Amino acid sequence: MNPSTYIGRFAPSPTGSLHFGSLVCALASFLDARHHQGQWLVRIEDSDPPREIPGATTTILKQLESHGLHWDGDLLYQSQRSDAYEAALAQLHLAGLSYSCDCNRQRVSELGGIYDNRCRQRQVGCDSAIRLKLPEHNSDSIIAFDDLIMGDYRQNLSTEVGDFVIQRRDRLFSYQLAVTVDDQFQNISHIIRGADLLDSTPRQLYLQRCLGVSAKQISAMQYAHLPLAINNQGQKLSKQNHAPALMPGKESSNLWLALQWLQQAPPAELRNENSTIILNWAIANWSIDQIPSSAEIPAPDTA
Repeated sequence: MNPSTYIGRFAPSPTGSLHFGSLVCALASFLDARHHQGQWLVRIEDSDPPREIPGATTTILKQLESHGLHWDGDLLYQSQRSDAYEAALAQLHLAGLSYSCDCNRQRVSELGGIYDNRCRQRQVGCDSAIRLKLPEHNSDSIIAFDDLIMGDYRQNLSTEVGDFVIQRRDRLFSYQLAVTVDDQFQNISHIIRGADLLDSTPRQLYLQRCLGVSAKQISAMQYAHLPLAINNQGQKLSKQNHAPALMPGKESSNLWLALQWLQQAPPAELRNENSTIILNWAIANWSIDQIPSSAEIPAPDTA
């Protein structure tokens, strides 16, 4: 691969400090970019103020830097990208690909989470969300891609998702819309993230198509979805499940444990080295092929 064409990214939400699960995602995306002499960007996905914790962005950035994970270029903040998201919504509206919907979460939940497109033909008021209209024919709704870790993945958006929200009723932009617009804006070529986002990828690929991204560009994007790190109760390590924050002063141990968890076989003696030496070894020896295609892997006890 031409190094100049590789652009990866890490995109945390400022809802709390980084924990072992988020370190694994940051480290894997960083190493893959550096191994291919590519760029590694950091985007702060601060587009959902009710969920954000004051000071979390500063904490996250300090944690990345203390682990030697230094990004390229300027940070991108989703909170400063509203105009771009509004432009995307306008483009979709003009193309006849979106509509207003006043169905609440309870109704969609009663449908099993798969929206039945009820509001396509209804007149609804301004207190509504906006949904993306999927193709009329089910065969056109099948989105497939080859994941670098999980292998072939395909989803029928019409039967497994239904028309999905691109702007919420509270006027906040959906994750699916914002991430798709920003990945294109930043020319992201490789997306390495947790397997909890595997089933979001077809929606993002379809959104790219609706926003006029060429088939060649879409097919060139590479995705790799990492197994989820889980705790002793079998829960995904997350801020919602009170995963412990990465402890200052344990950066070398954190990196070594993350490399071991990613099946990169770091030498035992490397654990006591500084982060620069550990990362230099990891960049030179990085192999995404060693990461198992399991949906989940227990986190180390110390994580």
